[in-house]
Amino acid sequence: MKYPAVLNFDEILPQLDQFDTIIDARSESEFALDHLPGAINCPVLNDEERILVGTTYKQVNAFEAKKIGAPLVARNIAHHIETLWQDKPRDWKPLVYCWRGGNRSGSMAHILAKVGWPVVQLDGGYKAYRAYVAAALENPAPVPFRVICGTTGSGKSRLLETLAGIGAQVLDLERLAAHRGSVLGNLPDEPQPSQKRFESLIWDTLRKFDMSKPVFVESESKKVGNLRVPDAVMAMMRSSPCVSLMLSRANRVRLLIEDYDHFMKDPALLNAQLDHLVQLHGREKIGAWHELANTGRMAELVDQLLVDHYDPAYLRSIDRNFLRFGDAQVLEMSDIGKDDFIKAAHTLHGA
Repeated sequence: MKYPAVLNFDEILPQLDQFDTIIDARSESEFALDHLPGAINCPVLNDEERILVGTTYKQVNAFEAKKIGAPLVARNIAHHIETLWQDKPRDWKPLVYCWRGGNRSGSMAHILAKVGWPVVQLDGGYKAYRAYVAAALENPAPVPFRVICGTTGSGKSRLLETLAGIGAQVLDLERLAAHRGSVLGNLPDEPQPSQKRFESLIWDTLRKFDMSKPVFVESESKKVGNLRVPDAVMAMMRSSPCVSLMLSRANRVRLLIEDYDHFMKDPALLNAQLDHLVQLHGREKIGAWHELANTGRMAELVDQLLVDHYDPAYLRSIDRNFLRFGDAQVLEMSDIGKDDFIKAAHTLHGA
């Protein structure tokens, strides 16, 4: 094969996990929004340089833009080779892409090929990859989901984490979305990814599964924080067999206090989130909940939130949205220790 080889994503996908390095030649802000699985960011033009070249292209002409861009591109590629790839052997096989498979990835692929490496360039770039992922999520292959249902605090996320730890196939949408899926679900110091990144993570997770075995997933709503679960994936989840996870309310309160420790330590942060519930519960009740938070009566507050907010919302939605919940396998847990979740996970994984 002649290098650089320019291949479309359909040709690359079967060997995607076999490349030694996947190189995203776009700027750092483009990379942050989304990128191919496992890619590293090695900008041919960084954000500032890309703006300079683009402005020159629009305000002057393409020739002047290329005169400015060429030395920047050359210096940046040289820097990446010197600092990242100087020790790579002759058979090191990288995949390179940019936005549309044009000059940025083409320049890098050309130089890497001249060194002697068997480099592959993605034809159509990230844009072609993104089109593939969008199409795959619009019409996904059937996934044998088993949906873990249960009221807030029943340990669904802990059970998914434990299932993954014993080797079960798990699609943990809340982990991928960096959000716990409720009004109190945002994670401190961990912003949610972009919608495109979220979809890439879902696609990449699903593509690695053996579809002859169950895939465990939580009974999410259509949105996890600010991110939307792809419609076709959600439709499959809602028509799949269910597991009803049961835990006493006292244990659910304990579990939530453990899992939401950051709120328990910062009443002001908790109260700011509770303010989002004013339209549902009125200022008087929210004020009473503020008082419980401010005086450290967290167990009482969590219990009231379960009784007055979370449980009624769950009961209103679960039968309507998950069609097979009426026939769900019931899984009762007596406590919230690590061994309790391991036992529950083995019960499901062995079923």
